[in-house]
Amino acid sequence: MSEVRQHRQSGRAGQGPGGAAGVFGPPGRGPGMMGMPGQKAKNFKAALRRLIGYMKPHRIALGVVCLTAVLSTVFAIVSPKLMGEATTKLFEGMMGKARREPGAAIDFAGIADIILVLVALYAFSALFAYVQQHVMAGVAQRIVYKLREDVNRKLSRLPLKYFDSRPNGEILSRVVNDVDTVSSTLQQSLTQFITAFVTLIGVVIMMLSISPLMTLIVVLTVPLSLIAIRSVTMRSQQHFRDQQKALGELNGHVEEMYAGHAVVKAFGREKQSVRRFDEVNAKLYDASWRAQFISGIIMPMMNFIGNLGYVAVCVAGGILVMRGSIRIGDVQAFISYSKQFTMPITQTAQIANIIQSTVAAAERVFELLDEPEEIPDPADAAAAPASAGTAGNVRFEHIRFGYSEDAPLMDELNVDVRAGQTVAIVGPTGAGKTTLVNLLMRFYELQGGRITIDGTDVTRMKRSDLRGLFGMVLQDTWLFGGTIRDNIAYGRAGASEKEIVRAAQAANADHFIRTLPDGYDTVLNEEATNLSQGQKQLLTIARAILADPAILLLDEATSSVDTRTEIQIQKAMKELMKGRTSFVIAHRLSTIRDADLILVMNKGAVVEQGTHEELLARGGFYAELYKSQFAGGKAKEAV
Repeated sequence: MSEVRQHRQSGRAGQGPGGAAGVFGPPGRGPGMMGMPGQKAKNFKAALRRLIGYMKPHRIALGVVCLTAVLSTVFAIVSPKLMGEATTKLFEGMMGKARREPGAAIDFAGIADIILVLVALYAFSALFAYVQQHVMAGVAQRIVYKLREDVNRKLSRLPLKYFDSRPNGEILSRVVNDVDTVSSTLQQSLTQFITAFVTLIGVVIMMLSISPLMTLIVVLTVPLSLIAIRSVTMRSQQHFRDQQKALGELNGHVEEMYAGHAVVKAFGREKQSVRRFDEVNAKLYDASWRAQFISGIIMPMMNFIGNLGYVAVCVAGGILVMRGSIRIGDVQAFISYSKQFTMPITQTAQIANIIQSTVAAAERVFELLDEPEEIPDPADAAAAPASAGTAGNVRFEHIRFGYSEDAPLMDELNVDVRAGQTVAIVGPTGAGKTTLVNLLMRFYELQGGRITIDGTDVTRMKRSDLRGLFGMVLQDTWLFGGTIRDNIAYGRAGASEKEIVRAAQAANADHFIRTLPDGYDTVLNEEATNLSQGQKQLLTIARAILADPAILLLDEATSSVDTRTEIQIQKAMKELMKGRTSFVIAHRLSTIRDADLILVMNKGAVVEQGTHEELLARGGFYAELYKSQFAGGKAKEAV
């Protein structure tokens, strides 16, 4: 098939449930920010189990990650205790000298030994941290690679109905943003969670080994911290929601103004556009300022509560040292542990929120993966003949179809097209013209009846073989970023340079291509806006000519070109259509007067069929359509 049909919807590209994206940043990445509400999964356990299923093939690597994370954290936790030992030796030596005790001296050799052990511990901790990150990065990317691969394969198996019923932005959000969310969480948050958990347990054990009393003092500060966090979070959540809403409005406004900038300028609406931008931007500023300010209070409050605990630990430690219950180095080590104690609690709370959002993102991806697919090709599918071996007899027999079960569009539709005929399909908007073509190519499945090509039911053919028989040229052109040569060659793999040029000449595109600075090597941008609409249409026609299909599908292919070029293209089309069955969806009825058969459709049914002269002579629906395009006497002259 030489042309890929594009079904564009009015979705916001990259915008998902987490918030807006695209112009000003990724959606809903708030979970990493204190106090920001994250998305929640509809079925957390089921989505989490399924995500873990993607991790199972990497069990050994994940075991290595857990082991190295534990070892790295343990070595880091033991270090403050040894530093306390060094401080104790130094303090005792100095106190002995101060009291002029016999043989009193600072044990520099012992301190040096402790320092060497500390260096080794820190080195091993860094080494295991490196191994952990290196292995986890590989595991995370392999998991996400598999997930992206599954999503990409799924997209190729989804029916056109899926894309018709959803905005492009919704699909892009699942494929790009949600998968990226899973990727970043696997690579960072999983190891952080393990480290935070081990750190919390290790720090508590070390503190208890030094002083249960001081440990109790530190633990009592936790409820105060949680109360403070909860009170601030509850106040900030509404502002974060307002921020995301305003961000979505701003993204939408900018996207619309950028996509329609020519219309905005043509109607002189720049000031109104800027005014609207300023209004939404002011709302975003106000909500963001309040949200960031209130959530920014959390860390100062936690530091304040932590410092209260720090002061209490220092006082209690001093009293215990004076009583000889513990040594001065143990107090130093304990103060270090108390500083580390609140950090893993905060990290764990943040990571739990991130994991909630990640599982929600994964769930959205899994919803896409669970969508009903196209009906698979039968195992004993008949191999469709090559275009050269296809006569092109097409029959629609008792067709029944509707986009929804309760709203049938076609019922008992019958059409018989003989090989080599040019069939024009006309009718008002919504009559079912494009639907008929979509059914022929199995973009949608019939609800009754059958379609045959040369006597073979299309459902008995492989879709790839079936669609290979058709060349399609649409009113809405589709060109990809690449050279003009590549875009024409898209019609047939392995086409030679001569064949590409010959196809361009047949479509009357060769002349304008050679006037471009780089000729056939001219690179088209994303939307091919460096070509006129008519030039783009010429390229798609050249692509169809190169494909050399057995059956042509033309959807008002010359509507975007000037009259002179249209006449030239129609001549080329007549050559191309010789000996081929051709379906032409026409809006300008003057262009299809020479068609062998005209199908007049209305409300999903073929209400009339015949030649141009026969249908005019009947004075029916076609005659009314024809006359509506020409004024009184002009219609008669046109006949």
